[in-house]
Parts: sequence; structure tokens; C-alpha cells
Amino acid sequence: MFRSFFYLVSIVCVFSCKTEQAAIQNTVPNLDYPQTFKDTSVTDNYHGTIVADPFRWLEVDTAKEVKGWVKEQNEVTFDYLSNIPYRDKIKDRYEELFNYVKLSSPYKVGDYYFFSKNDGLQNQYVIYYQKGLDGEPEVFLDPNKMSEDGTVSISLLGFSEDDKYVAYSKQEGGSDWREIHVMEIANKRKLPDVLKWVKFSGANWNKDGFFYSKYPAPEDGLELSAKNEYHSVYYHKLGEDQSKDVKVFGNDKEPLIYHFTSITEDRDYLVLYASTGTDGYETYYKNLKSDGPITNLFSGYKNKSSVIENVGDKLLVMTDIDAPKYRLIEVDLNNPSKENWKDVIPENEHLLQSVSTGAGKLWANYLQDVTTRIYSYNLDGSNKTEIKLPGLGSAYGFGGRKDDDMFFYSFSSFTIPNSIYKFDVKTGKSEQFFESTLKFNPSDYVEKQVFYTSKDGTKVPMFIVHKKGLELNGQNPTYLYAYGGFNVNLTPSFSTSRIILLENGGVFAMPNLRGGGEYGEEWHKAGMLHNKQNVFDDYIAAAEYLIDNNYTSKEKLGIAGGSNGGLLVGAAMTQRPDLFAVTFPAVGVMDMLRYHKFTVGWGWVPEYGSSDDPEHFENLLSYSPLHNLKENVEYPATMITTADHDDRVVPAHSFKFGARLQECHSGDQPVLLRIAVDAGHGAGKPTSKIIEEEADRWSFLFYNTNSPVKYIEG
Repeated sequence: MFRSFFYLVSIVCVFSCKTEQAAIQNTVPNLDYPQTFKDTSVTDNYHGTIVADPFRWLEVDTAKEVKGWVKEQNEVTFDYLSNIPYRDKIKDRYEELFNYVKLSSPYKVGDYYFFSKNDGLQNQYVIYYQKGLDGEPEVFLDPNKMSEDGTVSISLLGFSEDDKYVAYSKQEGGSDWREIHVMEIANKRKLPDVLKWVKFSGANWNKDGFFYSKYPAPEDGLELSAKNEYHSVYYHKLGEDQSKDVKVFGNDKEPLIYHFTSITEDRDYLVLYASTGTDGYETYYKNLKSDGPITNLFSGYKNKSSVIENVGDKLLVMTDIDAPKYRLIEVDLNNPSKENWKDVIPENEHLLQSVSTGAGKLWANYLQDVTTRIYSYNLDGSNKTEIKLPGLGSAYGFGGRKDDDMFFYSFSSFTIPNSIYKFDVKTGKSEQFFESTLKFNPSDYVEKQVFYTSKDGTKVPMFIVHKKGLELNGQNPTYLYAYGGFNVNLTPSFSTSRIILLENGGVFAMPNLRGGGEYGEEWHKAGMLHNKQNVFDDYIAAAEYLIDNNYTSKEKLGIAGGSNGGLLVGAAMTQRPDLFAVTFPAVGVMDMLRYHKFTVGWGWVPEYGSSDDPEHFENLLSYSPLHNLKENVEYPATMITTADHDDRVVPAHSFKFGARLQECHSGDQPVLLRIAVDAGHGAGKPTSKIIEEEADRWSFLFYNTNSPVKYIEG
């Protein structure tokens, strides 16, 4: 890694921390929150329980009154943030740190290698390609030229069987809606094909077209809020209008089901998945050689069984059936019943995170105490060989096509920026292909993993990162980040933004709460549905561990999370408002009684349960952040973040929670709503918006924990 030395200059004079911070706070204006109208007549009857919803009018985010309210909230928020004296210094420092070349792992398509690159401060990554490894890189698609503000992003979805064409998606303003376009690779000629109302889809090519998933067009004006129904798979023939696309897979009787596809490398089998939400799914297949029927392979929605590849008429399937930490099985399509399954990679004590194929081998990605281990196998599961990685961290990208003899993968950790390695299949050795030139010295910092005890005695792992030699005196500003849901694994990764915290004597902590998938399905199920309180207990116990071990104190502790993690922060701050100084609920699911009524919220019912079901209503009400705020309580300093184009967790969640929190809060600490414009749930957010938001986040944390801030001059 490259080492740079900087002159550290404090922006405040050498008085006590308490004195200097008090002086700074006088420069920030007193908060005068907008008056938020309450309609006390709005109530719901949930199985005999009447629940008031006086801020429901804020759910109509396109209404004139709501837009006016958003404008007023943002005026208060940005006035407050702009008056934090060191906010601009933090922004400049983060921009300096962020300004380095970032590269994705190259991957081979025919004669070309594709990769994404950001020169430093470009709003969006540019997609490049080159002929062979020694070819000259050439811009293939540059989304930065597709909008003035950088809010258009591009993703490559799938390549045609002859590697002549590529289908790519175009996303605008952060919305989950996509358009699919097609380009001829060799001459970069854009075809007239445009497919609209696409969400949660790839492009699986077969013959002269591809399979993709879409919704019917929503009603005008409700594109970002209406419930999404009848997700279905279509086949698009190249050159034809979308109106002629043929529906292949869907369920007209059950509108609340997702439908997806994948395809085997030889294009012999189309694999189709049907899911009622974000948990289990059914698996089907179609023999494309014989144009056979769509045949069910795994029924029911309690398990997850994904087809990895085929070997002739046998499918290799990664499944959690009778294996909560997953296994790889072989299913003979001529004898597909369970008694005929064969274990290729049996379940063991560690989580099998994924399996891919490439170079005629299997590549298994395991999590061992939340860090990556990679093993190669023959296709029959023999000859298990561990691949030596650069260190303990997270590795992605092993696998490729059958005729590949090498491929690229990425590796990172909390202190190692993302680096690209070239892997030789024959020798089993890696060599560094790309190293980030970030102005950061990993050897100045330490990362460790501890195990703490939650409320019910469960041992929970947590990563902690800070400067070497940091004094554990309880006075360090600390950022506790977690997720805890949907089987999502939080593994070590590098964050440029986090350097701002660490170089100012801060501590970063990331616990792997129940509800995630780090230890398999049992760990996941221990934090879903009626077990959801375990997740909040794990999070609160993590905070108490950090305080008890003098990493920080409740006056210095900030907590953060996004989406389901925003729910986590909202539940923690309403259950233990005394425990935290600062809270950052981002794009959170805050109204647990109505979340399923918007866009794709119905897909989270398998994880949370639904208020329509009396069995789950009481449980949801017991922790719903919106409904557990209490009047005349001193809540932590809070900055709620959301976006006007978030059509996954609609901004109404944050609007209603913020309005109620401002009403209930009795202390002097600020309660701000930071509402991004032309942005969504997070994907595709331009660099310029990221830099502004992160500068605001760290400024708010330091300011409201009375923490002295240093900045670095080049």
C-alpha cells in the first residue's frame, strides 16, 4: 500500500474538549421545526385494537402539501448542517480521500474483457472493454454523459450466446425501475430495443432474444409508491417491440409473487424461480433443447434451492434442505426425487455462502467466523483444495466459463482497500493485478473480532476497528453499524468514508446480529418473525459491550443502519433512548403496520409477518419504531435520511417517523430529516451526493458527541 504523511492540524484551539465544543455549538442556530399537520380522525382497527395514524397524509409523497413539507424540513436540516464549523473541512478531506482510481474485476466475454472504472470523483463508474489482456481499454458505456447531475447508472445484464450483443439496464434517479437496452459489442451500436417497467431482473439470452422480468405499467403519478403486483417473466425477441414479448412464467391468480430466471452456460436449461418474498422460493426448469414444459423441481416457499450448473441432464443445486448451512447436491432430472439426490459438497460446520463454476471446476465460497475461505473441487466434489487468499477478509469473483484458464477476483478487509487479483487455475496461485492508491496506511490501524454475550446468553461476533495505540478511556466517538435481517451477511469491507472517523480517534464496530445469514439459516431464523426482538437485543448488547470495555460511552456512541438496518436503529432508539448520543436511521422501515402496502413491501412479509394477520400484529406493534415513540422523552440527536425516489422503502416511513419524533422529543438535541432529491434507496447514487451525505453524517456525529475534529492538509 502507498504511504503518505500529512500534517495534522486541529480546527479548534487547545482548550478542553468540553470548552471548545461549547463555543462551537453557539454558532449553530436554534432549531425551529416546521409545523406538521395532524389528522386525528385517521385510525385503523387491527383485530379490535384501534391505532391512530395522524400523519398518513405524508404517505402521498407527490402531493403539493407533502412536497412543501419536505422543502421546509430540508431547509431546517441543511441550515443546521452548514453551520457546523468543520463540516466543509470534513467534506474536503473526504473528497481528497475518495479521489483515487477504483476498478472492478475484469471478466471475459468472447474476445473482450469488460470492467468498470472510476477515475476518482466521477459520479458513476464507466464501463470499459478491451480486446484481450493486452488490448487498449476503450469506453463502452459512460453513464456520466447521460445526465447533467450524474443520477443515471448503468449495469450490464447478460450477453448473447454468440457474444455479439449485450443487454444493459438504465436506472434514473435511484429508483428501482429500470429500462433494458441492447448494444452490439464490436461496434458499440445501440439497437432500438427498449424494455420498460423492469424491476429485479437479469437478461438470460437464448437464441435471438432473452428472458427478463417485469411488472405491468403502474398508474400515472404512483410509479414510486403503488404496490407492485404480477411480476412475470417474458421473452423478448431482438428487434421486436416490447408489446410483442411473450409471457413465459407468472401467476395471474397470485399477484404478490416474484418470478426470476437463470440459464445454464450451455443454454440447455432455463431455470425459473417463484418467491412470495425475500425468504424461500420454488424452483422450476425448462429443457430448452426439446422446448419442454416448465417443470417443478422444488416446491414450497420454506427453502432455498438454486441451480448452479448442469452436467448433462443432471443439475448441481445449492440448497438448505436438511442443511441450514447449505450443501451442493446433484439432481438427476430422470430421477429427481429426494431419495436419489447425491451430495457433491456436503454441509459442514461453516456457512457455504456460494458455489460457482469455471474452468471445469467448482468454486465454493465459505464463511468461517464471517471471513472468506475459498475451495476448489472437481465437478463430482472430489479433490478439495483450499485457495490461498491475500489475508483475512472478503473475496468475490471466483468462477467463469468452462474454457477459462484464469480469472480475476477482488479482495478487501476493513483496513485493506479493494484490490484485484489474477488467479491462474493450473497453478492455483494469485498475483496482484490492481492495487488501490488511496492515501491511507493500513498499518496505522487495527481490526479485531470479539464475541460478546446477548441478553439470552447467545454469543454474537463483532468486528472493531480503530487506530493503533488508541486509549480506551470511554471518550472515543464510536459508530456502531449493523443490519440483522433477510439472511444478509455483513463481512469485512473497506470504506473510504470510514477513514474520517478512524483518523479522528473514532471506533468503528460492526456486530453480526441474528437475522443475518453469517451462520446459516438457523442464525437467520433466530432473528425473524416472532424472534425479531433478538436482533434488537443483540444490537443493544453490542452497545453495552463497547461501553463496558471503555471503547466509548453513551455520550460518545452513535448507531447507524439502512433499510432493515434503519428499522434496527429505530427500534433500538425507542427501546433504549438513554443508551445512545446519536442515531442515524437511513431509508428505514419504520411503520411496521403498513409497510406491506407500498411498492414491493409485501415481499418482506416472510421476514416480518403482516399486521393483517392477528398472530403477527401484536409482535409488529411491540417494536414498530413509529408506534413506540413516547411523548416527553429525551431521544438521542437524530438525523433521519431518505430520498424522494426511494421506491423500495418509500420515504413515507421516514416522513411519518420524523414528524412523530419531532413532536415527542423533549431534549435540546436535534431531530433532522435529510431528504435527498433525485436519489433512491442507495443503488446508483452519484459520487457528488455520496460525498455531501457522508460529510453531513460525520459532522453530525462529531458535533453531537462533543468530539474534537482534526483535518488533514495535503
